[in-house]
Amino acid sequence: MRLQSSLPILIGLLFFTACKPKVTSSVNHVITILPVHQKTALCCESNIPERFVTMADKLPAPLELTAAKPSHNGMVWIKAGAFMMGADNKQAADDEYPKHKVTVGGFWMDTTVVTNAEFAKFVKATGYVTTAERKPDWNELKKQLPPGTAKPDDSVLVAASLVFDPPKHPVELNDYSQWWEWKKGANWKHPHGPESNIKGKGNYPVVHVSWFDAVAYSKWAGKRLPTEAEWEWAARGGLQNKIYPWGNEPVDEGKPKANTWQGHFPDQNTLRDKFYGLAPVASFPANGYGLYDMAGNVWQWCADYYNNQYYKTTANGAINPKGPSKSYDPEEPYAKKRVIRGGSFLCNDSYCSGYRVARRMKSSEDSGLEHVGFRCVQDN
Repeated sequence: MRLQSSLPILIGLLFFTACKPKVTSSVNHVITILPVHQKTALCCESNIPERFVTMADKLPAPLELTAAKPSHNGMVWIKAGAFMMGADNKQAADDEYPKHKVTVGGFWMDTTVVTNAEFAKFVKATGYVTTAERKPDWNELKKQLPPGTAKPDDSVLVAASLVFDPPKHPVELNDYSQWWEWKKGANWKHPHGPESNIKGKGNYPVVHVSWFDAVAYSKWAGKRLPTEAEWEWAARGGLQNKIYPWGNEPVDEGKPKANTWQGHFPDQNTLRDKFYGLAPVASFPANGYGLYDMAGNVWQWCADYYNNQYYKTTANGAINPKGPSKSYDPEEPYAKKRVIRGGSFLCNDSYCSGYRVARRMKSSEDSGLEHVGFRCVQDN
């Protein structure tokens, strides 16, 4: 199935791919802000217009400081090497072609994605406020939208994020608004809205973090986000031309191998893997490099811009590629997108095979969702 985001919805501010919330008036307003060209099945992720266009140039001063003693604790060394990057099976999307040889240098990588406890230390040390905790600036947001886009109702322009809100009955997978809700007050500390919290969940992935948030944390920790090539090389765990971090066995065969959606998406989850939503980090076996959750649980931000034609520019091979110089997604050409990898707890073969090591997905830099997190890398 070719996954695409042909629903240009005002979502960074607004909505995220794959779903339809229990429709509220404000969300309905958001959905109708832009024309819907065609509703095709989307992946667990989507594309969200950028809210803070110049945010990258306005990081708070405290973020110039790094942790007292950057170390390799909680990291593993990923050796240098070469591999064939890209399309791996019949589920491959157009932007995974052509498969091409890539060589990467060695680097250190976090064994798990960043947790709530780790992110909390960063916030305490810096006073950082995440994108989801900030009210969107319409004057900046509209620069990333088609000319003439009407301003949404003020009830929508609030500090909020997208929360998974599943229907109680089967729905068509081409209407993602049926399982996502733009919820006021949802952020990393309140993942399901203001009434929720992360008490007792320090070892769960931090979510509702934008690309900007991930970069800010990485700088503070004396690290950086992985390039897309580094991420895929690490996810393969030493295996050559395999579909998943564990090999070629389908995700729903044998023992549970990752936190994904089992059953009929999005209304029924059989809980075969024991988790309905997020799982604590390292709940499933590590890959060959000792990395946990390189498939499922949460999508992971990469450093690279997303461009659907990028692999064509590296078809003859590449050494330590850093991605395209500019972002381009034909489905939302006005928004700046960054690559996200790995799939999430919402991925299912009937809807999204995001847990394949070659699967590319993208989202706008300011987007934060209930199933998007990140992990860091560090040079030697």
